[in-house]
Amino acid sequence: MTEMTGGQALMKSLYREGIRVIFGLPGVQLYHAMDALYDEPGIRFITTRHEQATAYMADGFSRAGGGIGTALMVPGPGLLNAAAAIGTAYSASSPILVLSGQIERDLIGVNRGMLHEVDDQIDCIKPITKWAKRILDPAEVPEAVHEAFFNLKTGRPRPVEIEIPPETLAEVGNVELLEPEEYPRPVGSAQQLQQAAQILSQATAPLIWAGGGVISSGASDALLRVAEHLQAPVITTAEGKGAISDHHHLALGALRLRNDPLGESQYGHDVILAVGTRLATPHFLDGQQVIQIDIDPEELGRNYENTMGIQGDARDSLEGLYKALSAAAPARPENREGIKKLKETRAESAIRVEPQDSLIASVRAAMPEDGILISGMTQLGYYSRAYFPVYEPRSFLTSSYFGNLGYAYPTALGAKVAQPDKAVVALSGDGGFLFNSQELATAVQHGINAVVVVFNDNAYGNVLRDQENRFAGRTIGAELHNPDFVKLAEAYGARGVRANGPEELESSIKEALAIEAPTLIEVPVGKMPSPFERIP
Repeated sequence: MTEMTGGQALMKSLYREGIRVIFGLPGVQLYHAMDALYDEPGIRFITTRHEQATAYMADGFSRAGGGIGTALMVPGPGLLNAAAAIGTAYSASSPILVLSGQIERDLIGVNRGMLHEVDDQIDCIKPITKWAKRILDPAEVPEAVHEAFFNLKTGRPRPVEIEIPPETLAEVGNVELLEPEEYPRPVGSAQQLQQAAQILSQATAPLIWAGGGVISSGASDALLRVAEHLQAPVITTAEGKGAISDHHHLALGALRLRNDPLGESQYGHDVILAVGTRLATPHFLDGQQVIQIDIDPEELGRNYENTMGIQGDARDSLEGLYKALSAAAPARPENREGIKKLKETRAESAIRVEPQDSLIASVRAAMPEDGILISGMTQLGYYSRAYFPVYEPRSFLTSSYFGNLGYAYPTALGAKVAQPDKAVVALSGDGGFLFNSQELATAVQHGINAVVVVFNDNAYGNVLRDQENRFAGRTIGAELHNPDFVKLAEAYGARGVRANGPEELESSIKEALAIEAPTLIEVPVGKMPSPFERIP
């Protein structure tokens, strides 16, 4: 054992667990953690301009492949400010570590009205965390950090939270630091995998439905082996884009929000292999047998009755399934022509609308294939979920079912920190961007050279269109007054440019990626048609 403060124990434990970046915003309850961080040069500290950005950046860092994203903030309003971003990570099954301060140890629960007091803040954060713990003694820090990483690395990846009062960070105690551990991945039982292999081998036209769990478990290669053995086309959720390259002949792209006929019985898919997805849109199915592989047992059969559930990690379970399939039946001959016809049928029913289609095509043309796109909650972001081709895992990030405005730009900054040598582009609307536009200062200060494209229609565009179309033009609260976005970027020291139309957008993105500087590209747009329903 070694004598050290609780803050030193925290930072040394984090370093041992592999943390090399912390996104944070310092404050009075965190002084002794920050002082300990000063003595850990191997951990980079990136100061944000709002607590929301600490967790968004941690989420982007994690999902882009940087490891466990870590966010640090003061208690009470700091943690509550970060809650929208923590909830996004929770919905997207993203493993981030949230480190929060607390009020004075002896006053927790007294309700005296201390600075930043919330009673009880662990209860506030429980619905959007997998695990949370309060540490009251410096000697408890290493074990608590170790337990946090156990929860981050096992089961379904989701946020965890640790909170520490200022006295615990300041006090000196006898501390025993722990070594990090790697944990085995759970695999579906051999009996279940053999049964699944028999069902799939006997299927007339199996279909694979791949979700974000394929990405988080690194299961793309295993998924491809199973798909090629079965000659089963693969459709993905928005979170699963990149699980299979859209160049591959078996790739059907992402499931569309509406009017996607893929699950209808006329297309002949009698068995669906669903991997790493909760099947949140079961209305696309038409009574078929589903074999669902998921690490979270609560998701098995949750949304669709005719389901054979297999609990296990996607990668290892798919590897086991491939072995069982190889033993059960030989690989099927390629059916490129049949799958080509299926793709054409889907394309015929697709709603391709302008200007969204041309603008999204220009973004794709401007980015390298391994570039990372952050699909914001904006009209172009929605459209990208179905119509932006993706070629690699961890290169398309959404806010999943949380669907919150303001997440795109700070998430892109975190992704760029994780992958500094890759192009990172965020798509945002004018309304959503102003939720976190102050993080332009973070990008400039820390040299985070992500690109944000702001589509500016001076409105919450989807709301305005729906009010006009569904409520007889009774519009209220949806029209916006905006700053000059180019001048706003320049005021922070970033590059600001304006692009009119798809051709200028493509060239502007290419230029921004070549210059490698924080860049905002404003694209003025008008009212857009809905990509969600047929236009008469």
